Amino acid sequence: MSPRPPPGTRRRVSAPDLFARPRRRLHRDRAQPGFARADFLHRYMLEGVEDRLQAVTRSFSDVLDLGCADAAFTPPPGARVVRFDPGFAFARAAGGVQGDEDRLPFADGAFDLVVSVGVLDSVNDLPGALTLIRRSLRPDGLFLAAFTGGHSLATLRQSLLAAEADRPAARVHPQIDLRSAGDLLVRAGFALPVADSETLTVRYSGLGKLVDDLRGMGATGLLEPAPLGRAGLMGAASAFAERADADGRTAEQFEVIYLTGWAPAPSQPQPARRGSATASLADTLRPPEPR
Repeated sequence: MSPRPPPGTRRRVSAPDLFARPRRRLHRDRAQPGFARADFLHRYMLEGVEDRLQAVTRSFSDVLDLGCADAAFTPPPGARVVRFDPGFAFARAAGGVQGDEDRLPFADGAFDLVVSVGVLDSVNDLPGALTLIRRSLRPDGLFLAAFTGGHSLATLRQSLLAAEADRPAARVHPQIDLRSAGDLLVRAGFALPVADSETLTVRYSGLGKLVDDLRGMGATGLLEPAPLGRAGLMGAASAFAERADADGRTAEQFEVIYLTGWAPAPSQPQPARRGSATASLADTLRPPEPR
């Protein structure tokens, strides 16, 4: 029996996990051997992150590759890199560390660059993970991330809803939208935060091909609803096919959200001190006097 807390104190209650951590690890482990057959979305995200990194004119010495997958990210020249993945098979193949992003084991200020591709959309405690990432960065350290956003897989969601109209179940895990992603960067204490997005459209010959890709990415079944069943699967496949274009292919979209943030440092641009303006907004907006 646990001891009763002292009078006047509050017992801390942990929020239940939204995603089953063992299931997430298992699905990434199953995806690892054939990941190259379904890595197009990961490669797309990685190219976007690398493009943003190339625009940064400074050097880095210690890099964390968070959600390393097949270790395709190439660190800057001369930098040491630590690979980290929620899947044991990916981490082992990359010679890295297995763990969850919201339970990072690294010391404060261990890195000056953290890159994360394709995993933050399925973290149980994303605000906590972002805070830990920021703490793991040295002052003026850079964080770059890419993950799928809330406008992804709209056709799949609609098809599943049509197949289970009487008793719909949440079969595609909830995802964050662009505005909320930017707000979370600020909440986690990042300086100069930027959140932007792109959309990748892929055309499929049938629902089975889409599901194969999602399984190959390790991106299926993070929630634990009741089994869909044969009738439900056939209904979803039919609804998906009804949305096909003239050549028999159905378009599906993946929204990719990119995050950029810096660990605060005195050398960074600072907002002007309140009340320091030398011009009046009213004067600026006043129309010019006629000549």
